[in-house]
Amino acid sequence: MDKNKFQPYINAFLEENAKVNLISKNEEKYLFEKHITDALAISAFFEKYITPDSILDIGTGGGIPAVPIAIEYPDIQVWAIDSISKKIRAIENIKQNLGLKNLHPVCSRIENFKEQKFDVVTSRALAALDKLFVYASPLMNKGGYFAAYKSRLLKEEIDNAKKIMNRTGFIFVDTIEYNLPTEEKHIRKLAIFKKL
Repeated sequence: MDKNKFQPYINAFLEENAKVNLISKNEEKYLFEKHITDALAISAFFEKYITPDSILDIGTGGGIPAVPIAIEYPDIQVWAIDSISKKIRAIENIKQNLGLKNLHPVCSRIENFKEQKFDVVTSRALAALDKLFVYASPLMNKGGYFAAYKSRLLKEEIDNAKKIMNRTGFIFVDTIEYNLPTEEKHIRKLAIFKKL
């Protein structure tokens, strides 16, 4: 992955991060290695399953994975939803700064978002799976995929969320495991669920 391609985004992100706490100051120096690279692990899912026309990132926070996906995949319409207005404003500023026409930041509670349904919904660092299934389910097309960015405790989370997974119409499909390019070993997992 070409870090130079993301340099304008890194600059714009750090400018916004100085005004609004999108990630902690300690994490700024790892923005590419830990956050952008993590966001773009979705590419392995696209290659294996589906490259959608549109994607929704719920609880987007500072806009990760939404903004890196919008940069890397200009043909995908990327919706990024969060209820914290100052974070959505920061993403809006980054969008304007980089001229990202395919990025759609939305300030709303997830349960109030009724714009459209999606074939792919993502979430990173928002909540445990039991809550995520409840949030994602009404926003998804039948046969759509939910991709949750998780770490090593994934198995326990799936076990704890089995009842709600069934009730909200999801089945577990796959785990895509990957390492971040950091000095210490940093294993991450993309948990893939399908909406029946």
